[in-house]
Order: sequence, then C-alpha cells, then structure tokens
Amino acid sequence: MHVSTVYPEEYPPTNENNEPTAQLSPEHRDNPEEANAGTITRTKDYIGIEEVSKLNFLVPLFGEILGTAILVFIGCASCIPWNDIPASVLHIALTFGLAVASLAYVLGPVSGCHVNPAVTVGLLASGNCSILKALCYIVAQCCGGIAGSAILRAVLPDKFTKSLGMTVLNPGLSAGQGVLVEAIITFLLVLVVHAVTDSRRDDCKGWAPMAIGLSIGVAHMAVVPLTGSSMNPARSLGPAVIVGSWHLQWIYWIGPCLGALLAAVVYKLGLRAKSKDDEASYDF
Repeated sequence: MHVSTVYPEEYPPTNENNEPTAQLSPEHRDNPEEANAGTITRTKDYIGIEEVSKLNFLVPLFGEILGTAILVFIGCASCIPWNDIPASVLHIALTFGLAVASLAYVLGPVSGCHVNPAVTVGLLASGNCSILKALCYIVAQCCGGIAGSAILRAVLPDKFTKSLGMTVLNPGLSAGQGVLVEAIITFLLVLVVHAVTDSRRDDCKGWAPMAIGLSIGVAHMAVVPLTGSSMNPARSLGPAVIVGSWHLQWIYWIGPCLGALLAAVVYKLGLRAKSKDDEASYDF
C-alpha cells in the first residue's frame, strides 16, 4: 500500500535523533533565495494545485469512488437482517475488514485506497496528503458511498430497504459517548495506517492491507452494538442519503475526524520510526 508524502524526508533538515533543526543546509545558507524558493515550492506542494490540475489525477479519484462504492455496498449488505434474523457482529466485522484489505491490494498503488474521509483527514494532518487532493478525495468518497448505497437499494427486495445497513447510536448512549467511541476506533485505524505505510519501516512490507483490515475488524467486533462502528463518514453518509434519515449523523463525522487528527499528531510526534535500521518490537 502506498501513501505519497508531501514533504520529502530531507525537509525539514533533521539531526541524528530525527528532530527538525532550525539551521539551513550549507548550500541554503549561502543562497537564501534558493532556500526561499524551496519553501515556496513545498508550500505549493502541500496546497496541491499542480497535483490536482493534472489529467491523470482523475484515475485516483475514480479509484476512490469505486473503492468506497464497493466497500459500502458489500459492507452494508452484510448488515441486512435476512429473514428477520439480525446479522451477527462477527459477520459484519469480517465483511468490512476483509473488504478493506482486498481493496487495499487493488487500489493501494492507484490512490492509496483511503476510501474513508477520516483516513484522508489524518493523512492531511500528518503531511502525507495535499489540501486540494484531500478535498477532492473526500468528495469522491462521499459520492462513492452514496452510489454504493443506491446500488444496494436497487438490488434488495423492498422489505429489506428500510435501513440499508445504517449506523445507529445505541439508545443507551449519549451523543457525546457516541462521538468518543467513534473517535477511539478511528484513532486505532489511522494510527495503523500511518504505521504500516511509514517509509522508514521495512517490517510491514506486504502486510499493510491485512493490518488495516484487521484493525477495522476488531473495531467492529468491539463497538458494532454501540454505534454501528462506522469509523468512516462516507460509509454512514451513503445509507443516510438514500434512506433519507439524518438523525445524529454528525456523530459519524465529528468522532472519526477527531480520532484521525489525534492519531496523526500522536504518530508524527511520538511513534514515527526513527530510521529503517531500527529494530521493530516484533520481527516477522
């Protein structure tokens, strides 16, 4: 799975402890204009005007629409209570986790396989996604989520189309508790995404999709009865738009985005690998 980094590893300059240094490199000290030009270039890269203006940017956008549509269609289908028998938590957890893992193998090299606005927000916060790219991705993911729900609605018998697998807050929880639950599980997801796509680590090569899928699976097994375990605003938005029910939908935006932002900060400042030569806790 590939995640593009806006700032190359050599910017800003770092010392042996991987801490940014305030001093410029010798060639930049000798040529301040060159240093300023580099800063302007990196700022433009973070905004992403040139990136999103290229025609081939339509390919990753299509990948995000397609991936989110498939995820919502398959994942929400697993939530349908066939013959009035509710789907089991394990069934739902395995479906969502394996669906994301499968999509990551296909779309990872194409778009990074975010298929989740919260993941995109987290990568934006950590400098791994430009601003305009993030905005375009989020729009594409929302469109994909709505499209996936619309297709699911079209193929289901009428008696199974009342909810379309909507995420619903447990009546015993307050809205604040729902936000906290969604923030925690999304924190785990985005933390794992940052860890397994860290270019300084070699121990996760080839395992990124499965690790991400497992994090989604365990989160679903833990909190499906509490909030429906959205951890993905586009996954909750799709069914809500098609069914026309917006009750407490804000929980499934605020919670995941807060968790994603916190995960980005925690990983960037405290958990990021120092170098490729560092030994991991587990040697696979």
